[in-house]
Amino acid sequence: MPRESTATGSTRSAPIPIVSVAIVVDALLVVAFAATGRASHDSDVLSGLAGTAWPFLTGLAVGWLMTRAWRAPLAPVRSGIPIWLWTLVIGMLLRAASGQGTALPFVLVAAGVLFALLVGWRAIVALVRTLRGRRAGTSPRARPQP
Repeated sequence: MPRESTATGSTRSAPIPIVSVAIVVDALLVVAFAATGRASHDSDVLSGLAGTAWPFLTGLAVGWLMTRAWRAPLAPVRSGIPIWLWTLVIGMLLRAASGQGTALPFVLVAAGVLFALLVGWRAIVALVRTLRGRRAGTSPRARPQP
């Protein structure tokens, strides 16, 4: 992964295995979102899964690139919220452009579910890291963010 300077002069990126796992988790959650949506509408889940998921997977990829999430892939606010927003907005724009539905109730449900998934798992990881740090007697702020 590229290493970029930050405002503090740091050029650290998270370790590649952490970045890889975060990308895979995000992608699996987006596919699970699409599969669940198809299943809830009595659709054949597998036959149309790629068509349902691709707009959101594209948005996810854009979100990762635009936020440079590889620098802090586990951070709920720094990476999770912007990734969620890019995933939702690009996903809905591509759905509209490809003739798929973007009714307001769907947009609202997608926003809530994708937020819970893409930000939620990062928040859980942050909470676990904080609790482990307290138990070990170290501050999570003192440890570098992967």
